[in-house]
Amino acid sequence: MTESVSPVKVAALYHFAVVDDPAALRLQVLALCEEHGLKGTILLANEGINGTIAGAPAAIDAVIDGLRLLPRFADLEVKYSEASTMPFLRMKVRLKKEIVSMGVEGVDAATEKGAYVDPAEWNALIADPDTIVIDTRNAYEVAIGSFDGAINPNTESFRDFPAWFDDFSKQLRQDSDKSPKIAMFCTGGIRCEKATAYVKAQGFDDVQHLKGGILKYLEHVPESESSWQGDCFLFDQRVAVGHGLVEADYGQCYACRMPLNAADRASPDYIPGEACPHCIDQRSDEQRARYRERQRQVEKAAAEGRQHLGTE
Repeated sequence: MTESVSPVKVAALYHFAVVDDPAALRLQVLALCEEHGLKGTILLANEGINGTIAGAPAAIDAVIDGLRLLPRFADLEVKYSEASTMPFLRMKVRLKKEIVSMGVEGVDAATEKGAYVDPAEWNALIADPDTIVIDTRNAYEVAIGSFDGAINPNTESFRDFPAWFDDFSKQLRQDSDKSPKIAMFCTGGIRCEKATAYVKAQGFDDVQHLKGGILKYLEHVPESESSWQGDCFLFDQRVAVGHGLVEADYGQCYACRMPLNAADRASPDYIPGEACPHCIDQRSDEQRARYRERQRQVEKAAAEGRQHLGTE
């Protein structure tokens, strides 16, 4: 008789709120997660909480219920999915200056964010020719999927978004005397939510964002009705998911972080852990030697039947 394997439940969560004592909250959150045997990473800052955790379905449910009982976290935003294997190696709760790094002082996403748009209403909003749709994710994420007609800022990190929007907004002001309608989205909702606060602070009033992000959209909107093209990049060992949050067939280049499809991985320019077709000519000999040594350590750990902690 074959023993069934229970799926791993994954919860991507965040909430912007004023947290007076993140250090004290860290102890509570870590104890709660460890009590239920979860793995993953949670970030805490004065502006709120952000993270992804994984474990047995009942354990995930218990921890989410516990987090929502904490002061100011009753409205915690959570997206669930499944993984065929545990996507994390350990449980970490870290203190940060920001729960998502924008690098701009005074951005108040807890009270000054744009309006939420539910996934069921998103298609109509972005189909409106008067709506300016902006993908707030990084270029390597956008490379494997986005919404039809969305603007790609081609940023390397979210910290690049404010400078990009400052330039972009000059053109917006030249093109129209009235404030344009702006709709933004990201993977789970946290980056676009903070981006709306920044955009509103620049004087734009009609600013909206996809509630729950791409993940909630892919979970709730049928593929036959979807405006999404491609797959959605993730920051864990699953690499990407598609409609219905089904794991997609991607690997990832350690050197440049680009997601790699089957053709990329079959290319002679793909050297596991060292280079891929997207970055083969963009890294120095010193960098590639460092990547090569890391890959050797990963392969050594695998041969010994253990996980290399640096792979998380």
